Formats: sequence, structure tokens, C-alpha cells
Amino acid sequence: MASSVLSVRVSDKLKDQLEFLSNATKRSKAYLAAEALEQYVARNAWKAKELQAAIEEADKGVFISHDAIIEWVDSLGTEHELAPPEPDTFRKPAISKDRMVAGGKTRS
Repeated sequence: MASSVLSVRVSDKLKDQLEFLSNATKRSKAYLAAEALEQYVARNAWKAKELQAAIEEADKGVFISHDAIIEWVDSLGTEHELAPPEPDTFRKPAISKDRMVAGGKTRS
């Protein structure tokens, strides 16, 4: 697998701990740092992906009102449980970034 060089600033304490772990495990500091970064990214990248998907969905301007959600949630577990609500609030999407120009005016 191809690799690249990445320079990272860390505290002296972390550097010392990494050096200790490197000596104790007979692994290079570079290997341990790359492994730690890989694990961190694997655990956390999904958040950014899901947030981006949520923003794209919200940008469509289709929502379910608070009242509809409350009515549905209040019905859960009762004899008259409602189906999940359908979107009932529609807003015009914000002006797309590619149509914006300096001064907040849009291009035609």
C-alpha cells in the first residue's frame, strides 16, 4: 500500500509516552502513530459523513413539523399508535453557494 509522510506536532508528554510504548513493543513510533490515527479516523469519520448527509437533506427544505412529531411520539405504545408522520413543512432551499457573489448579491 502506498504511503505518505505526515508531520504532526504533539506535546512533549505524548512524545515521551509514544517513545516508551515504541521501546516496550519493539514497534517504531511511526508505526504506532499511524496505527493510532487509523483507528481514530475509523471510529470517528462516520460522524462527519452522517452530518454532511443531514445537511444535504435539510438543504432540500422538506421537514416534519414539531407538532406532527409530538403527536406521533405521544401515540407510541398506545392502542391508537400512529404511522410515522410525512413531511408537512416545506421551505425554499437557501441560495446555493455557487450562485453567491461578493456583497451577498446573487448572479442570474
